[in-house]
Amino acid sequence: MEETIENVNILLCEDDENLGMLLREYLEAKGYSADLCVDGEEGFNAFRDGHYDLCILDVMMPKMDGFTLAKRIREMDQDIPFIFLTAKTLIEDVRAGFEIGADDYITKPFRMDVVVLRIEAILRRVRGKSNKAETIRPIGIYTFDTQKQLLTAGDKVVAKLTTKEAELLTLLSNKPNELLPRDFALKSIWIDDNYFNARSMDVYITKLRKHLKGDPNVEILNVHGKGYKLVVSEQPQ
Repeated sequence: MEETIENVNILLCEDDENLGMLLREYLEAKGYSADLCVDGEEGFNAFRDGHYDLCILDVMMPKMDGFTLAKRIREMDQDIPFIFLTAKTLIEDVRAGFEIGADDYITKPFRMDVVVLRIEAILRRVRGKSNKAETIRPIGIYTFDTQKQLLTAGDKVVAKLTTKEAELLTLLSNKPNELLPRDFALKSIWIDDNYFNARSMDVYITKLRKHLKGDPNVEILNVHGKGYKLVVSEQPQ
């Protein structure tokens, strides 16, 4: 069976709209979520406002080329993996891409199944490095074990979280003090962002707030119309 990695959101920047739409449809058919942007400026705005696990960037794009876009993305997130797509095959161009920090460099024309294989290899490597460290997460006075779905404070078990609660707290704690977009959370956990799932997520947010209420330096803020933010304030010395 072909391996897929779930809950992966990809930023795809490709100025050839036909190729971009074909690749986006192929990625979605393989179980990924992909947002298509047709120029570098649109791609920068999408990354700034969204939540992505990997970027696929065409090198030659209007308004902002792929190399410049990658550098600006790196300023916002030093760890985000990205792949360059390009018709440029000179060794100088390939070297420039890798010097920026690219995880892969795929030349056109390419087979879409090869792109997916490269994505899977990168994500396995990235997640292999981070999974062990991210299993135990400090949240104020609490410790959250993402695998056991346990929230503890010292030696006391505060809550054995349900699967949905644990998935939601995992997303929130991925980037504490940063916005978790509402649509991204819904699509990641509930697959569909319809009204009923949105109401269900609100209920789970309320439950998580109750679990975390013992620490005044920890709160889940509702950012109106955008999503939620897990705020962990530093305790005064």
